[in-house]
Amino acid sequence: MSAEIVQFVGQAGPYLTAALGAYGAGVLTRTENAAVDATANVGRRMLQSVWRRRDEPGRAALEAAVQDAAEATDDEDAAAALRQQLRRAVREDAELLRELVELLPATGGPVTVTASGERAIAAQTIGTAITGDNATLRP
Repeated sequence: MSAEIVQFVGQAGPYLTAALGAYGAGVLTRTENAAVDATANVGRRMLQSVWRRRDEPGRAALEAAVQDAAEATDDEDAAAALRQQLRRAVREDAELLRELVELLPATGGPVTVTASGERAIAAQTIGTAITGDNATLRP
């Protein structure tokens, strides 16, 4: 299995989990819901794309994996079976892999944040950070 597929499936995992949590086993047939967070909607779109591109036996296997994972959200074996279905689909269809990778939000690459020194803080994204004794924030 290519490293690209392994990396993609690892990145897709949280989106699939969020989609199953938000939509349940109906994730393959539901339309996007504005009230559901973006992570779940990305996972839903991924699963629906895979489902549409599979033949009948492949669809049935994906549906079974989705059903199992939706019914047992904390069962790592069920989640692994769903990831295996995703791996199988993208291994057999390189165009599908490209399509699914495009659904993932851009990460902007690795980020390194370093805090050094007494009372130092570290944050990737922050609004206001005040450190030190007797600090005052004025509008």
